[in-house]
Amino acid sequence: MTALIFALLIPLSFALGSGFVAQKWLRPFNLVGSSLLLVTATVLLFEVVANQSVSVAFGGWPSPVAIVFMADGFSALMVLSIALVFFCVLLFAKTGLLKGRGAQYSERLSFVLMQGVIASAVAVSLTQDLFNLYVWFELMLIGVLGLFVLAQRMQNKEAAIKYFSLNMLGTLLMLSAIGLIYGTTGHLNYEVLKQFALDENLSPQLEIYTGLLVLALLMKIGAFPLFLWLPATYHALPLPLLALIGGLLTKVTAFVLLRLSGFSLELDSMSHLLGWIAVFTMLSGVIGAAYHWDLRRILAFHIISQVGFLLLGIALLSHQAAVGTMLFLIHNVLVKTNLFLIVGVIWWLTKHYDLRQIGGLYPTHSMLAILFLINSMALVGVPPTSGFWGKFLLLKETFHQEFYFWAIAALITGLLTLYSMSKIWLEAFWKPAVSDSVNLNKAIPMHLTLPIIGLTVIVLLIGFYPEPLIQFLQGTESGFYRDSITGFEGGAHD
Repeated sequence: MTALIFALLIPLSFALGSGFVAQKWLRPFNLVGSSLLLVTATVLLFEVVANQSVSVAFGGWPSPVAIVFMADGFSALMVLSIALVFFCVLLFAKTGLLKGRGAQYSERLSFVLMQGVIASAVAVSLTQDLFNLYVWFELMLIGVLGLFVLAQRMQNKEAAIKYFSLNMLGTLLMLSAIGLIYGTTGHLNYEVLKQFALDENLSPQLEIYTGLLVLALLMKIGAFPLFLWLPATYHALPLPLLALIGGLLTKVTAFVLLRLSGFSLELDSMSHLLGWIAVFTMLSGVIGAAYHWDLRRILAFHIISQVGFLLLGIALLSHQAAVGTMLFLIHNVLVKTNLFLIVGVIWWLTKHYDLRQIGGLYPTHSMLAILFLINSMALVGVPPTSGFWGKFLLLKETFHQEFYFWAIAALITGLLTLYSMSKIWLEAFWKPAVSDSVNLNKAIPMHLTLPIIGLTVIVLLIGFYPEPLIQFLQGTESGFYRDSITGFEGGAHD
């Protein structure tokens, strides 16, 4: 219980402290905060292993009236992934990389907002009621918007407007859906709502309101056809911030959908529609990635294609699919963050994001090339990397439930992902250098390479030894999915 409370309080405390600490201690102060969060998240995971779940109720009221936070196997791993990514990004972002071209970011405000985003992501992962979910989601939105506009450039302002417009529409829809659910049931606690899903008199109304809430989350996650805001905005962020936001934000939203589908919402009636949305999201994202030459936009479109895989796992509505989805989600957080960090190193070496202006990196920086190759193959899902096992479990369950077209679409997405990753390899690393004026022989600082190497080692460890993690997720009793409630046993849909 103590670790759960500290996981919530540490980023909030360091967000506040970053506003007052002396400038020269600002980065070490936040590195200490991210280290404490990482240690706390690790302790929380061990507590969950020992007790299956850990919960705390704030406000002096019993559940379900109290403000309840709960960690089980799924949410504890999510919090650990958030903490690990945050630590790696802060280690990476030492000096100079919190700059946009032509504009200096306020380092102090950047740290305050980053800590706020992390605090919100942790709270979203642990909360047990819909209103708290809404509050922390909007705090996360405010933090991301602040990071967009810090540079005071027109590019950043345009990106912020695009990001704000659709996300605010999703926010209004989300609040309306939560209000309607509360008006119908009188409760917002996940466990209580799970019982109302069984009430035949309320089910038709709740299905409509659930549909509105799912639509709001689909807007925020970048699902088809409402995904164009994501590649049109993310590239405006400096690379450390892009790695943090691109690695976490959509995955946190996917986790919320997974959590709600297992705990409180009845998705059976819309599972087929969600599956087709997943297919079109996968294909739209990967086709966009294959088309572009800007490294940031390529990876941004791949965020969309990977969101499609996560939605596919949610649409399958089985415990096996949930395990595969969670494994794929953890893998994607690590790999996507790492690929953005590698792009940051490429920019540091070449001062370009356009693949047509980059080349000759393999002879001078073969280690960077190998690190990129490992992480790109993990994104594709090539064994023995972490990406293989999540995709394997999802595809196995898709074939088991006889959704053959969905499975074929997922395989096609994997092939196109291989194409776009191969394009980056051939253009940036294999072809000769484009310009003689760029010094490709300069040594890469240790603070840039250490987080990339560390994340890559974890990706390989999960790939070579997936069994402990899969068994842990299999044994998580968190309501994913409600077999005992709905009678659904994970077979084909009726």
